[in-house]
Amino acid sequence: MKSRLIILSSVISLLLFNCHGPLIKITPWVPYDESAEIAQNASHASPKMRYQLIQSRISDRNAVWKNVSEQLGGFDEEDYQRLKPLILEQDIPALQSSISSGKLTYRELTQWYLYRIVMFENNPATALNNIISINPDAVREAREKDRKRSSGIHPLYGIPVLLKDNIGMNGLPTTAGAAFLTGNMTPDAFIVERIKEKGGIILGKVNLSEWANYLSSACPNGWSAVGGQTLNPYGRRKFDTGGSSSGSGTSVSACYAAVAVGTETSGSILSPSNANSVVGLKPTVGLLSRSGIVPLSGTLDTPGPMTRSVTDNAILLSAMCGEDPEDAVTSGNPKDITYWEDLSSADLSGLRFGVIRSFMADSLYRLAVEKISSLGATCIEFEPPAVTLKGFSTLLSADMKKDLPVYLEKYASSNIPRLSIEGIVSFNSADSAKRIPYGQTIFRSMAALEVTPDELDSLRNSMHAAAVSYFETPINENDLDAILSIGNRSASMAAAAFYPCLTVPMGYRATGEPAGLTFIAKPFSERNLLRMGYAYEKATKLRKMPVN
Repeated sequence: MKSRLIILSSVISLLLFNCHGPLIKITPWVPYDESAEIAQNASHASPKMRYQLIQSRISDRNAVWKNVSEQLGGFDEEDYQRLKPLILEQDIPALQSSISSGKLTYRELTQWYLYRIVMFENNPATALNNIISINPDAVREAREKDRKRSSGIHPLYGIPVLLKDNIGMNGLPTTAGAAFLTGNMTPDAFIVERIKEKGGIILGKVNLSEWANYLSSACPNGWSAVGGQTLNPYGRRKFDTGGSSSGSGTSVSACYAAVAVGTETSGSILSPSNANSVVGLKPTVGLLSRSGIVPLSGTLDTPGPMTRSVTDNAILLSAMCGEDPEDAVTSGNPKDITYWEDLSSADLSGLRFGVIRSFMADSLYRLAVEKISSLGATCIEFEPPAVTLKGFSTLLSADMKKDLPVYLEKYASSNIPRLSIEGIVSFNSADSAKRIPYGQTIFRSMAALEVTPDELDSLRNSMHAAAVSYFETPINENDLDAILSIGNRSASMAAAAFYPCLTVPMGYRATGEPAGLTFIAKPFSERNLLRMGYAYEKATKLRKMPVN
């Protein structure tokens, strides 16, 4: 406790009073000399972690802290420690139970997360660089939720949620991490409207791999010009954060909010969930709307929940569902499903799981398979059919080249130029040291790409058919309920097949690096996947929070 107070005294102090109690003054963030950290990572085993920059050169962290300090009136270190057992690592039902019993309020819950964010993110020794912006009205909204609370509310009511910063929210910029989109004020994305309808509180926006990890082949996971380099709470500069939803994964793992929303095209939820020991669901394309989200590929994109438990994942998923007239792929989709309500009865007995034979060399995967077998399931080893996704990057580039200008015209604020990919490349090149230190190889190749609509349709159809055969062949031959994978190793196939995937913590390597078990099933099998994941999670309880 003494060492914690010493740290806090350097970043947080009391100042003046307002109607809600003493205001919090946050010691201004001063950019530090990161040269030693960069030098230490220069010999990292992974080239993707040989960083050139850690801090953002275009963002002012003190602007974020201003929105925090103005909301912490009446909340201090004593409150933080008193409420810690009620909030840290607790799932949404436990939080709601504490609120129902009068031990906690939504206002205190929101302030606790804000205080915790400053505690770690305003200290260069502990900062994960995952917070891009804070909702200045979060605590006011929480007070309103306390006043209006009634029976029969959705379990997300009053719960703080963080958004990946490619998801539109009225009142905060939506940047996709890119300097080009700085100051892009947009309306709420459809899924944000749904979260708010259920009573969820948007706490703020989190960092990501710039342009959803589709900017440069040399760009590290979790780096963006706006947010800087996201770091892994299980090993800062030691372990990869995964991408592109790095901020969503690291912030949930570090308990900066109850839950977060990520997005995936191919692995962007599964990868950071695996890397940060959280539960991540990549839904079937079409279950959740993409309206108001900066696009990569209109063919494959989907948002999805990232949480510390399967129960919370099911709650957040249910809150975001709905048919959106602005996103045609959601037409006729399942909606208003209370995915969380029947999880407690979940059981793996009698289920049949496909086990990828080559993955059995991974000791954690092998232990997971053994555990699932011991719970009454049948696990059948198989070798996946020899299928390749020829032209995958062509599909992504052709989609983004077409979809991004449409997004800019429809959703971007008037201060954002309506530029093509070629124009954005030129914009970045004008200040490459700050905006684009890793280059923009993917954007440059995208600018040069020429694909006709017919060629794109043909490519889309052939890839989908190949990916479906990759899964359906073993599923049909062995009468499987799901296939077991590791992290995002099967992500591209699942993306092209539109198959949903759920990653659940399955333990830690000898180095302490997290790993996740991924359940994959046919389209719109989210309810079954969540039940599988819940039963495995309940039987193993493998997630451990990051130390310090």
